[in-house]
Amino acid sequence: MSASKMAQTNNEISKFQALIDGIQAGMENKSSLSSEQITESGRLNGDYTTGMKDAFTNPADKIAMPSGAAANAVGAHGMASSEKIDKSSKLYEQALELESYFVKIMLGSMRNTISKTNLFGDKNSYAQDMYEDMLYDEYASAMTKAAGFGLADQVYLQLAGK
Repeated sequence: MSASKMAQTNNEISKFQALIDGIQAGMENKSSLSSEQITESGRLNGDYTTGMKDAFTNPADKIAMPSGAAANAVGAHGMASSEKIDKSSKLYEQALELESYFVKIMLGSMRNTISKTNLFGDKNSYAQDMYEDMLYDEYASAMTKAAGFGLADQVYLQLAGK
């Protein structure tokens, strides 16, 4: 190996070592944030799916009318037609999570009716099934936020005692 090649290699090694030392020095200083401050309440570390937190942030969402099935149930089950829902509350967020779970079950049942074989007649791989499951979780979350089924509204009204 020539002297210039050797000098270039040593220079790259020293730059790489300086980078490693910088990373390790940064790791010694522990962060002042706890994991509770980093993650959302009620969610696990590493849960990168979209949740229902901050789904409704408009001031009008604090006095929203029931929608979907809950709007049809007003009056039929003794609820007053003037019932309002605080869609920005923690209770409503949890009611949306429950509705999202039911929508996921419905989508899963629909998904099970689809033939899952490739061109060669083989079943889908474990990784593909896992990916599809995560995809359908996101579909359920998006549908719950946008569709207005009304299940979350009914759950909210029942649990809020309205």
